[in-house]
Amino acid sequence: MTISKDRTVTILGINGHFGHHAALAFAKAGWDVRGFGRTNKKPIKGVRFIQGDAENVAEMRAAIGGSAVVVNALNLPYDQWDKGRKEAQTARVIEAAEAPGRTLMYPGNVYNYAANDRRITPDMAQHPETPRGAIRVRCEQMLAEAAAHGEMQVLILRAGDFYGPDCTGDWFDQGILREAGKGKVAIPGAPEIAHAWAYLPDFGAAFVNVAALRETLAPFETFHFAGHFVTNQALFTAIEKAAPVRVKQVVFPWMLFRAAGLFSGFTREIVKMRYLWQYPMELVDPRLSAILGPDFGTPFDEAVATVVRPFFSAQSKAAA
Repeated sequence: MTISKDRTVTILGINGHFGHHAALAFAKAGWDVRGFGRTNKKPIKGVRFIQGDAENVAEMRAAIGGSAVVVNALNLPYDQWDKGRKEAQTARVIEAAEAPGRTLMYPGNVYNYAANDRRITPDMAQHPETPRGAIRVRCEQMLAEAAAHGEMQVLILRAGDFYGPDCTGDWFDQGILREAGKGKVAIPGAPEIAHAWAYLPDFGAAFVNVAALRETLAPFETFHFAGHFVTNQALFTAIEKAAPVRVKQVVFPWMLFRAAGLFSGFTREIVKMRYLWQYPMELVDPRLSAILGPDFGTPFDEAVATVVRPFFSAQSKAAA
């Protein structure tokens, strides 16, 4: 397989949290970047936006054009993955992106593994804990088959929970900082349990670094992005340090979320993933760590501050 050397990339789903930060990272590295989405919600200087619907293969294919790399940053609402919809979305991306010499990149997560998997390496067998994890496994199998049967390279980078600046609808604002206006911070897990986090500017930069080496990689590769693997106590300490007001840690309201799940599909699915906060699941990959280098990434306290400080600022303005 001959991999294209061009520094051209199309980000499918540029309006999503990961898609936006992936586009920023590729643009910063000097790539020719296209962003595909329904609307240009967050314009990025130097990035060409192409409007279209991800349910339309022809529109995606036209947006991709001759791009050497395609980043699949598309997602579905959290409670709409079932009934084959997530797999159908993956199939459309494969159909739109598949071409000789092209590289398709995909952000994976830890859902593919069981609760008793403590150190998760790329070569580990996948035994998903939940139906949602089984969906992720099937989607990745589809990508592996596309790489095996076609002329397209597929690279998966797996990471923990996303967080970053200008992100809403995630763990921080929906759960952890939900009552920050009252000086309360609710961490979903026990203080001593460690959790895997992926700071989105760093994760986007990791995609750029791997894409730059794609000619040296196999038709199908999986990498695990270590990110920040820190205890919940360390998370609270970082929030406490960054918050402009005094905060105290309170018990996460899992029972309230469970009750809300009777009326909200989104909340119901969140509760099903509680095991991720009950067990430490560390992503380990010496190979990717070597590619990124020892000085790669943003210090945890600094990364958390980019989320916490604007959140409290917005709270203050809303209360004024």
